[in-house]
Amino acid sequence: MTSALEGAARRRSVVVAAAVVALVAVLVAVVLVVERSDGSGEPGTVTTGPEAFYLDPLTKAAAAAERAEGEERELIEKIASTPQAFWVAGTDAAAAATGVDQYTTRAAEDGSIGVLVIYAVPGRDCGQHSAGGVEESDYARWIDAVASAIVGEPWVVLEPDALPMLDDCEGQGDRVGYLQYAARTLTEAGARVYLDIGHSGWLAPEEAARRLALVGLEHAVGFSLNVSNYQTTEDSTAYGEQISELLGGVRFVIDSSRNGKGSNGEWCNPRGRALGERPRLVDEGSHLDALLWVKLPGESDGTCEGGPPAGQWFREIALELARNAAW
Repeated sequence: MTSALEGAARRRSVVVAAAVVALVAVLVAVVLVVERSDGSGEPGTVTTGPEAFYLDPLTKAAAAAERAEGEERELIEKIASTPQAFWVAGTDAAAAATGVDQYTTRAAEDGSIGVLVIYAVPGRDCGQHSAGGVEESDYARWIDAVASAIVGEPWVVLEPDALPMLDDCEGQGDRVGYLQYAARTLTEAGARVYLDIGHSGWLAPEEAARRLALVGLEHAVGFSLNVSNYQTTEDSTAYGEQISELLGGVRFVIDSSRNGKGSNGEWCNPRGRALGERPRLVDEGSHLDALLWVKLPGESDGTCEGGPPAGQWFREIALELARNAAW
């Protein structure tokens, strides 16, 4: 890692260059990309497509596409050619920071929006398929290291499931305090932060709003929904609007990566699902900021339904998701 002064100087130079590129991109998008949100091309709300978000060439899907041939390659390239988030986990703060530095630098130089998922809170996933997280005494230092490595102004989905699983198990420490610290530190580093609050099939809107209020939104622009889940965009939007109204109109984002056919009530490698709508910024008069691909399609939810450990490439599911997509 670079020193703090070197990192700051480099970030300033990269951000200035990226800002110029981003401004040109925005102007082009406003002029050229005027279409309905359903993609019909009819006059309607100005939106921008997947090109607004950074397409990382280093995903597992990209590697799988390179190995594949014929129809299989075409299917996997549906995933590989779509912008997806970069997950920041693991207990090694230096390694996490290096990954963030490299990813956000690539995104800033590309002039597009990088999306980070911070996923290391103590007691993560309560011992289930994605169990882990750093030690309680290490979390603030881990966040400091990650924040110091941020280049530009990425969007951040902060700690999926942390608030929905609040007090569900031992070992969580001061989870509300951890999230407050993380939101503030990441925001001060230039990130646009969304606190995760689960999905429309989990908490009632009133309870979701109450838990978000425990952390507070002073250092977050809003909340994220449906991360790694399958609820439809329609249901998620309606649910998000209910929560937003209870909190005075805050913004939210939705993970649409695998919700193309909705949920069948299962969450761990369910079969028969489909890729959802590709990421895009949203300006439709609602409080929805964007559809994102937060979960990386094709990566396993865990060792269920014949899958490998969480996060590893699951070829069978990847092909099924792509084959079932409406596009």
